[in-house]
Order: sequence, then C-alpha cells, then structure tokens
Amino acid sequence: MKPSKFDYYRPQTLEETLNLLANYGDEGKILAGGQSFIPILNMRMSEVDCLIDINNVKDLDYIKIEEDILKIGTLTRQRSLEQSDLVFDKLPLLRETCEFIGHQQTRNRGTVGGSVVHADPSAELPLVFLILGGKAIIQSEIETRETELNDFFLTYLTTDMMPDELLTSIHVPISDVPTGYAFEEISRRHGDFALVSAVCLMNRNISGKITDLRLAIGGVDAVPMLADEEDLKPLIGKHIEEEIIDEIAESVLEMAEPDGDLHASAEYRMHIAKVLIKKVMKKAYLRAERKEVPN
Repeated sequence: MKPSKFDYYRPQTLEETLNLLANYGDEGKILAGGQSFIPILNMRMSEVDCLIDINNVKDLDYIKIEEDILKIGTLTRQRSLEQSDLVFDKLPLLRETCEFIGHQQTRNRGTVGGSVVHADPSAELPLVFLILGGKAIIQSEIETRETELNDFFLTYLTTDMMPDELLTSIHVPISDVPTGYAFEEISRRHGDFALVSAVCLMNRNISGKITDLRLAIGGVDAVPMLADEEDLKPLIGKHIEEEIIDEIAESVLEMAEPDGDLHASAEYRMHIAKVLIKKVMKKAYLRAERKEVPN
C-alpha cells in the first residue's frame, strides 16, 4: 500500500522545523530515518496532513562530550553511534547494544531520536538510555526543556511531547557509569524486534562485592522498565549468588504486565525476562572492575 496524500516540507534549519510544527500542530509529523514511521504510513495505520522531513537539518546530527555529558543529536544515525570511537571509549554498553538493532541497512538510516520518540517498549536504545540516566532535550518555538526518560515514556508508543515540540538531543552522564555492563535480548530471528530485552550495570569493590547495581527490562510492560533500587538491595555488599538473583528477578517483575501476541504469550515473555535478568547480571559481574570504594 501507499500513504494517503500529504503536504511535504524539507526544512534546512531547526528554526524552520519548529515553525512548521507550531503552524501544523497535531497535523504535522516529523520524518527522520523513517524505519518505523514510513511502514506505518504505507499501511495507513496512521495518516498525516503534513510531513516534515528533517534530514537536511545538519545541526541535529552530532555526537560530542561537554562537561561529562555525552550529547547525541536526534538525527544521529544508529550506525554512526555504533561506529563512534567516542561512544566506544566512554559508553561501550551503548555501542554493544547498537549491534542488536535490526540489520546494518536499517541502522544506516534509523536515527537515535526516531527510536526514542517511537517509544516502543521493546526497542533497544530507549532501554539503554533509561538505565544510563539519559535525559531528553525537547524544543518548541516557545521554550527548551529537558526531562528524565523515566518520565518521558508514558505508555505504549506514547511520550510526554506536545505536537509543537521536537526531540533535539539525548544527554547521557558519563562520569559515574559502572564498569560492568551487559545487554541481552531474545527475538525470533536476528534483526527481528525483541520479544524481551534486559540490561545491567554493576560495580564491585576490591574484594569482589557489589557496590552499585542497575537493571532495566524491555518488552514486559507498556514502557521500558527500570528496576527499583529497593528490589536490587539484596545483592549490594555481596558477591553474585544464584539464589539472590532468582529473588531479584521475581521481585523486579512483580509489577510487569506484558501483553501476549502472535509472537509470544505473556507467560513466555515473563519466563524469558527472568532468564535474561539472570544472564545480564552474571555477565555484568564478570566484566566489572574491582575498585577501592571510599569510606
């Protein structure tokens, strides 16, 4: 199928883009990489009056560090993120995760901002930005604001952005990222959408005991799910233990409400979520450097 009729604009600057969004409101939609949005339009699952193609707005394509913050422009291609030496040096978890996103052809076109704004609870980048404490930088003609990603995702395919707003960048702090990291997902085939994904960050001290632990799971709720610190406390100050990991997996998933579909039942998603949680925690533990912890 082909999309319904729409007006097409190709702004050259951020100012032009924001002006078009202000004028068209709900009727205007942004086109970046188009890896999710174009199929939706072609199948007429959504219709637009105005398509605003931002691919010529070069100021939105960058990866840089300022004051211990990794700043990633919304138009940055997923492949650029994957190949960035800066990302590999500062946030190897982010680079490793990119390898799970679709195929190289889709990563060549797909953008960082598009993945985040699409807000698919199974998507890789929103989950990893969430565990890294990332913030969404959002602009309109009136103001610029930033929001924690935990507040940015509202429900399935829905964010807190207004119709006249544009996600311009993602900011990720790099100063206190734990050294142990792991990302895993289960999909029907390599390159397919993940059924469930899990990511873990971990630090341990000189004696091997865990001092910092973060965990996030995708595909088990309407939004990417960040584990509560209280659920992770049983492992703090201890070595990795199978029994405690099992307890944490059960506790973290108590509030999860996965949907079943033709690819996987809700019960199966819960089962593989527990498997992946245990897998990423063990892998992150092995990767974590032993460090002296200040008193």
